[in-house]
Amino acid sequence: MLVGVPKETFPDERRVALVPASIPPLQKAGLDITVEAGAGEEAGYVDEAYREKGATIAPDRAAVFRDADIVVQINSYGANPATGAEDLDHLRRDQVLIGSADPLGAPERTKELAARGVTAFGMELMPRITRAQSMDVLSSQATIGGYKAVILAANYLPRLFPLFMTAAGTVKPARVFVIGAGVAGLQAIATAKRLGAVIQAFDVRPAVREQVESVGAKFLEVELEASGAEDKGGYATEQGEEFLRKQRELMAKAVSESDVVITTAAIPGKKAPVLVTADAVSHMDPGSVIVDLAAERGGNCELTRAGETIVEHGVTIVGTGNLPSSVPFHASQMYAKNVETFLLHLVRDGKLDLDMNDEITRGTLMCEGEEIVHPKLRELLELAPLEEPEPPEAPSAPASAGKES
Repeated sequence: MLVGVPKETFPDERRVALVPASIPPLQKAGLDITVEAGAGEEAGYVDEAYREKGATIAPDRAAVFRDADIVVQINSYGANPATGAEDLDHLRRDQVLIGSADPLGAPERTKELAARGVTAFGMELMPRITRAQSMDVLSSQATIGGYKAVILAANYLPRLFPLFMTAAGTVKPARVFVIGAGVAGLQAIATAKRLGAVIQAFDVRPAVREQVESVGAKFLEVELEASGAEDKGGYATEQGEEFLRKQRELMAKAVSESDVVITTAAIPGKKAPVLVTADAVSHMDPGSVIVDLAAERGGNCELTRAGETIVEHGVTIVGTGNLPSSVPFHASQMYAKNVETFLLHLVRDGKLDLDMNDEITRGTLMCEGEEIVHPKLRELLELAPLEEPEPPEAPSAPASAGKES
């Protein structure tokens, strides 16, 4: 089977779905690789590096889609509605598409893929289980987002992060508040700690307190127990109004006392919760910085503008999206490892082998054979649940020739 890697067309996307180091293990599994000319250049991976590892270089995008049995992308059509729509005409029946697809946020786009008979996998749907950790693109890219958020904050902040005791006087450490203690939040805490800041963190899930404290932050807790704070996949869930009211009060106090606020709170497929109000921003010291990692989902800060960096009440609010793309070399390396491991999971003896009894395969497959097969997507699209195949009947026992005495 031939795996194709087209150049990314999402605006300002600099990553690539496979890097040269991914080629040998995939070839060993019986897969050939073709890469669109220039696909990896912006990430620091030139065509010659792919050739040296055994990949072929396709002259253009159309050739990749025409020849490939499996197409792997950073942003497949669902996550790239503007420029990704041009790929729809290239896709054919039974072709396999693997990439980030925003399935819960835009399930109707999966319907378009299904109409073309494409077998499509959404990498964001990867189950949060131990054996799928090496395939989890959300975690790998969130790690980079959390790191880069702190670097951006340090760049905009007119203060130093660490404590300095010098002959010219003492410089107090920056006060950093991280909202959301998922992968991005924990990485932001760890990075800010390495730079010498004093950190507080909040998450709706009390269970993450130990993780927050282990990477160097003080955990803030709402004096009201969260109800069903996380789903069985480990993601935060929406809370009741009383909890949200107390949460906003806690947020306002912590935000006003902070030099840097980094927000990472997101609920898959839903608008980001607003946790930092305009009033809270107005009470921050001039020169303070907010980096909103949820900007593309509406933002955790009421004043955030997606894709922009603005100043309100003297506070710099960074709404830059897709931070992993700003570190494309290592972001591509990590994403490629996720995809490589996933491909090796799906392929046996050089052929696609979809085991629907496997939680990873079943959990990431969005559509196959013109049918939406993922239960959550069917629910969002208001489609009836698919019928479970009936187990084969057990063979009947042979009739007894007579009774035993």
